[in-house]
Amino acid sequence: MSPSGLFFGLRFDFRNPRIAGTTMADRYTAALDMAAWADRLGCVNIAVSEHHGSPDGYLPSPVPMLAAMAARTTNVRFLIAALIAPFHDPLRLAEDLVVLDNLSRGRVDLIVAGGYVHEEFAMFGIPMNERAKRVTETVTTLKAAFAGKPFDYRGRTVHVTPAPARPGGPSISLGGSSEPAARRAARIADGFIPSVPEVWEFYRDEVRTLGRPDPGPSPVSETRVVALAEDPEKGWEQMAPYFLHETNAYGAWQAQDHVASPYRPVDDIDHLRAAGQYRVLTPDQLVAEQQAAPFPFAQLHPLCGGMPVALAWSSLRLFEHEVLPAFDMNESAG
Repeated sequence: MSPSGLFFGLRFDFRNPRIAGTTMADRYTAALDMAAWADRLGCVNIAVSEHHGSPDGYLPSPVPMLAAMAARTTNVRFLIAALIAPFHDPLRLAEDLVVLDNLSRGRVDLIVAGGYVHEEFAMFGIPMNERAKRVTETVTTLKAAFAGKPFDYRGRTVHVTPAPARPGGPSISLGGSSEPAARRAARIADGFIPSVPEVWEFYRDEVRTLGRPDPGPSPVSETRVVALAEDPEKGWEQMAPYFLHETNAYGAWQAQDHVASPYRPVDDIDHLRAAGQYRVLTPDQLVAEQQAAPFPFAQLHPLCGGMPVALAWSSLRLFEHEVLPAFDMNESAG
């Protein structure tokens, strides 16, 4: 339970376009500081993502990043969202994740996905039509490795050591935006995190077909980014270029194969603001929204799109000093 009545999480992807004016080393350092800050305030989850060869430096290696964050924190859980299976050797990946599980004392969970960016598959020389096969092999290999016992791998017996700190190792969900990915998740994984809510029903149907209990409605809602400023108009003016970079960078990737996605290329900042996916609110506005929510949870993306570090901290400090205390007072009154 969060120390306040409001749960919150952070996510990072480490885009660092030229307009940011930040070195990647400084961006990494800021994220580690933010992880420690969030852990102190009761953050429940920090997620990092993976992509390769991106011109803006998008994080290619989530495992060492989470190892560094784990060393700076005590309680917060970590999520790789998502780990792109086709670009990893399953056995080496299992070893890296077992070490990370021990470093974090069992605070890591995984979302495994097949990937979709053409340039990444070209970079690694991996045919895109092998995605499903490679995802399945990665998940089955990780599950066997996390059991801590010898197992058969490509016709030979192997044993990944050490054993994970958490019995059974990190949980493994699948990510995806298609019916085949949803049904595959029901068959081989511990759960499914859809890129868009619509494909959840395929997962739900497959789970019931397999004779397991109905997992219920989709746990995933629309992807939105919210940041805080005392003056939202000024805040929007400062932050919008980074929001625009993020949606256009994701949109360009996902338009390659018409991947179902919450991101769309946008021509200008006015159109971006009208779409409502990115918002800059006052602390009072966020408090009112969260108090009205059935389950108060704030997902923060402080370095979104290359947000300058000082600007990101200004939003987080408002969250710390003006949002969280409102929920502390509500709990005290209750």
